Amino acid sequence: MKKDFLPIILGSDENAYGTVRLFAEAYDVRPLLVCAHQLIATSYSRLFDLSIVENFDDEAVFPDALDTILCRCAEEYEHLLVVPCSDYYTALLVRHYDRFDGRIANRFVSPELLSTLDTKDKFYALCEKHGLDFPKTVVCTPDERERVIDELPFSFPIVVKPENSNAHEYLHCEFEGKKKVYFFSDREEYLAMVRAMNTSDYRGKLIIQEFIEGGDDAMRVMNCYCDNSGNVRMLCLGQPVLEYYDPATAGNYAAIISRGDDALYARVRSFLQEIGYVGFANFDMKFDRKTGRYVMFEINPRLGRSSFYVRAAGHNMMRLLVDDVVYRCAPEYVCNKTVSLWSNVPMGILRRYVKNEALLHEIDSLPVTRTLFCKGDLSFRRLLRVGKQYLAQYGGFKKYYFDKEKEFPKI
Repeated sequence: MKKDFLPIILGSDENAYGTVRLFAEAYDVRPLLVCAHQLIATSYSRLFDLSIVENFDDEAVFPDALDTILCRCAEEYEHLLVVPCSDYYTALLVRHYDRFDGRIANRFVSPELLSTLDTKDKFYALCEKHGLDFPKTVVCTPDERERVIDELPFSFPIVVKPENSNAHEYLHCEFEGKKKVYFFSDREEYLAMVRAMNTSDYRGKLIIQEFIEGGDDAMRVMNCYCDNSGNVRMLCLGQPVLEYYDPATAGNYAAIISRGDDALYARVRSFLQEIGYVGFANFDMKFDRKTGRYVMFEINPRLGRSSFYVRAAGHNMMRLLVDDVVYRCAPEYVCNKTVSLWSNVPMGILRRYVKNEALLHEIDSLPVTRTLFCKGDLSFRRLLRVGKQYLAQYGGFKKYYFDKEKEFPKI
């Protein structure tokens, strides 16, 4: 007799490890982790089985490799749940979903919808259509990168991003000063970055935006789940209190306090259901204190890297997935209002770099949840490997941190 289900998790970063933990906490099932390379976040863990497939993130390799895994696992399990932990794995799944001949039990957005979400310019057009606010934005092609800076309809400071910082093309290009997101206070800083970028093979668009006032604590993140029928089942808002600043992870969240906002929940719920969204989603936005608006930056078609903050608030999003897809029971709609703290950095870093005194007091009053330190999965080798990276963050913040409200970094 076949077992009920097997989670197959694509990736090996902190998001992947957090997803493994959610399944381990809720069900007596051992997920299968599939990746091209194993990262530190999942190293020496006892919680999953591992399959490393060379060049698994390559378009020419992915469909056949995953289909082989699915066919093998289908012999033992009734339902196969595939959870991608990056944008490029999500895109590969969406493009090749029909290739897997119904072997994946959970659904994803359509290729047509994904094409309107996977770059910021298309996402902003969708926001405008559905009444969501977004920052003043200029999109430029590679040929326009240098001259566009003299034609902006807004002034410095500016924020500059690739159209999709998680896209395969940007992740694999190389140039001096490469980051996920850039902050510039003048024209010369911008041109220095662009001229370095032009030496690489990155040919994607650039997104140039007005800088919305506020530091890290003005950011907001929301993780969501929409069931296989397109009904929103879960929304959880978070207030980042600190971001990362090193070039490789700049803009990722280092610590989040979960919050609630009924008006924002209603707007996002309406948006997701109007566009026919299915599966997990992750919104990044900023609260513009001058206007009182939530300004949308992007939507990622999967759970965010820091999505374990939802678990800190008391909600296991993998239960929603299993209840929906495996057991066919409709979970009640939940919008989180629990206040809780998730952190991926030591408390010493929060106390040094969080500038808001009220937030610091709140941080000190809340128990902290951490993704990578799981009771029962802390062998000496894992603790040594993960702990070393964890403590090394002190050096990263000392080298790269700057106060967004007071200054901008030099290249």
